Amino acid sequence: MIKSSSDKTYEAVIGLETHCQLNTTSKIFCACSTEFSSSPNTNICPICLGYPGVLPVLNEEVLSSAVKLGIALKAKIANYSKFDRKQYFYPDLPKNYQISQYDLPIVEGGNLEIELINKANQEVIHKSIGITRLHMEEDAGKLIHCGSNQLTGSSHSLIDFNRTGIPLLEIVSEPDLRTGQEAAEYAQELRRLVRYLGISDGNMQEGSLRCDVNISIRPLGQIEYGTKVEIKNMNSFSAIQKAIEYEINRQTDVLNNNKIIAQETRLWNEASQETISMRKKEGSSDYRYFPEPDLPPIEIGSDQLEIWNKELPELPASKRQRYKNIFGLSSYDARILSDDRDIAEYFEETVSNGADAKLVANWITQEIAAYLNNEKITIAEIALRPRHLEELVLLIEKKTISGKIAKEILPTLLKEGVSPQDLVNKRDLTQISNKETITKMIDEVIKANPAEVSKYKAGKKKLKGFFVGQVMKKSGGRVDPTLTNQLVEKKLNE
Repeated sequence: MIKSSSDKTYEAVIGLETHCQLNTTSKIFCACSTEFSSSPNTNICPICLGYPGVLPVLNEEVLSSAVKLGIALKAKIANYSKFDRKQYFYPDLPKNYQISQYDLPIVEGGNLEIELINKANQEVIHKSIGITRLHMEEDAGKLIHCGSNQLTGSSHSLIDFNRTGIPLLEIVSEPDLRTGQEAAEYAQELRRLVRYLGISDGNMQEGSLRCDVNISIRPLGQIEYGTKVEIKNMNSFSAIQKAIEYEINRQTDVLNNNKIIAQETRLWNEASQETISMRKKEGSSDYRYFPEPDLPPIEIGSDQLEIWNKELPELPASKRQRYKNIFGLSSYDARILSDDRDIAEYFEETVSNGADAKLVANWITQEIAAYLNNEKITIAEIALRPRHLEELVLLIEKKTISGKIAKEILPTLLKEGVSPQDLVNKRDLTQISNKETITKMIDEVIKANPAEVSKYKAGKKKLKGFFVGQVMKKSGGRVDPTLTNQLVEKKLNE
C-alpha cells in the first residue's frame, strides 16, 4: 500500500489521450448500425470486417463532428487531411490494421479552459490546457474473456465485432496537467463539450468516453520530463483522479528509495485502489503507418467551415460566465446549472419571464436535482415544466405560499405537471399572513406549554424555535414563517 506523500520536491507532468465515441446512427465507413447492446456480431458487414475488395466511405457526420469539436477547442482545422493505416495485430481487429489519421490530422493545436472551484471559499482558478491534436478513427471489436470451460477445463475468449468501425475522435492533450483534480476536471469539461455539441453522450460507464493517462514526475524546476507511465482505460472521473494521486505517490516513493521508474503500462484496480503493472514498454511501437489507399484526402472549403461554425451552440464556459455576470450566480451554481445542456435550457426558460434567478437555481440544484437522482431520470422527463416552476417561485415571492408548502406540493407537481396556483387553491394552502389569526394560534400554543414558557423565561431562549414549530404544525405549515417568528418572540417577551 502506497501512503500519501507530502514530498514537495517533485511535480507531476500529466497528459490525457481521450477517445470519444460518436453517436452517429451508422459506423464511420459503412452503413452498419451503431446501436448499443445489440446481440453480438449482428451489426457487421464485409466493410467493417475488412473483407478483400470492399471500399470504405467516410460518414460525413463524423467529419462534421470532428470539425465542430475542433472549433469548440479553438483549434486549427486542417484544409487538407488524410486517413492512414495503423498496422497492429490483435484478435479484435479483423483487418489487422486500423484506419486512423497520423501525420495530417483533421485538427491541430487549440486549448480547453478548465475551472477549479474551492467549495470552502468559492475561490475559482482558471487554467488553459493545450490540445495537441484531434483525429478521426475507427474503433476495434470487443473481447470478452471467460472463465474455464466446463467441458475442456480451459479458459477462452469471445469476440464481438459490433463495435468494429464505430466512429471515434481521439483528443490528445499537451502535458499541461499537474494534479489528479486538474485531469478529472479536464475530462469533465471535455464531456460537457461533446454533450453540448450533441456529438456524443460521453457516458464513461458504457465506454463512450475513454481516457488513457500519461504521467511522470520530475524534480521541481527541472525542464526534462521524467519516465512516462501510462494508465489505461479510466472509466470514471473519480478513477482518473485517484489513479493519478496514487501514481504520483508511487513514483515519488520509487525515486526516494533510489530506484528507477519503469516505463510501462498500468491499470487502475478499483477494488484495491491502486495501479497495477500490465506490461513493460521498452520503446515506442512501430505501427508502420502509410496512407489509406481506399479513402481520398479530405479538403474542407471555407464556406462549409463557416456553416459548421454557425451551427455551434453557446458552450459551457461561456454559459457559466454569463450566468455569473447577468444573474449574479455563484461559480458553483453556474457550474451545476450549465453542466447539462437540458438543465441549462430549463433554467433559462424558467427565468425568461422575470422569476428570481437565485431562487430558481436553488430549486433546480437542490429539490429537483435530488428527485432526478433518486428516480434516475433526466429533467426532460419530469412533468414540471419551466412555466410551472416560474409560477411556484412567484407564489413564494408574493408570500401566497410558504417555502414549506412549496416543498410539500413539489412531488405532485413533478409527477402531474399541474399549475401550482390551481393546486394551492384546490388544497386551500394559501399562506396565512393575518397578524390576528397568527397571534391567536400563538396564544393557544403558549397556553398549552406552560413548562416550556417557564424555561424560556429562565433564559433558554432557543426554545423560541419550539414555539414557532408548534404554530407551524398547528397551521399545517401555512403561516408566514418570518411574521410568525417576530410575533412569537414578542409574545414570549411580554
